[in-house]
Amino acid sequence: MNTQRALLIAGLSSVALATPAMAQDNSTFTGPRIEGIVGYDSTRPGSSTDIDNVDDIDQSIDDVAYGVGIGYDFAMGGAVLGVEGEYIESEAKTDYDTTNFDNFGVSNIEAGRDLYVGVRAGVLATPSTLVYAKGGYTNARMNVLASDNTTDIDTDVNLDGWRVGGGVEQAFGENFFGKLEYRYSNYEKGEFEAPSGLESDRFDVDLDRHQVMLGVGYRF
Repeated sequence: MNTQRALLIAGLSSVALATPAMAQDNSTFTGPRIEGIVGYDSTRPGSSTDIDNVDDIDQSIDDVAYGVGIGYDFAMGGAVLGVEGEYIESEAKTDYDTTNFDNFGVSNIEAGRDLYVGVRAGVLATPSTLVYAKGGYTNARMNVLASDNTTDIDTDVNLDGWRVGGGVEQAFGENFFGKLEYRYSNYEKGEFEAPSGLESDRFDVDLDRHQVMLGVGYRF
């Protein structure tokens, strides 16, 4: 287990095991919720596959991402524990140019939908402010376009990985809330899916994804 992953998992554990001395009335942050999400999305090859010391090759794709999330939170003593899921779309992509193109490892890349399901654990910083950590499974889809200026090959790549992160959620009255969240994802497995529906064997990948997201939601 690498150091970055170990530190993030330790953060999850410390929040989940917070002492009763930190307990406050956490009923504000319990029950079902739905939210809209928007923010910054950046993906690039991981440390095992990136190209070092090459300034003229842009290995990252980044742009705005947006979507919706749902969740359900439980009061557990002085902590809040929850389950959650998200559907995100991203505008991140490269511009393909066979004579002088920005490279993201292979050809042109266009980010698509991003699915996530996981858990979170938090404690109250104030009666209306929740500080939390999160982690779970993520599946991303990216479109890959390769061309020799004669024939275009357009296919999707489905990527499986894990996500960890943390954030601050602020309650506004009894039902509305806003949040600011950072999350890191790493994709370790992938498979190509052709337009005909044929799929390749699963293969190893190493992609890092960083997202800083704002959310506004309603708790029922």
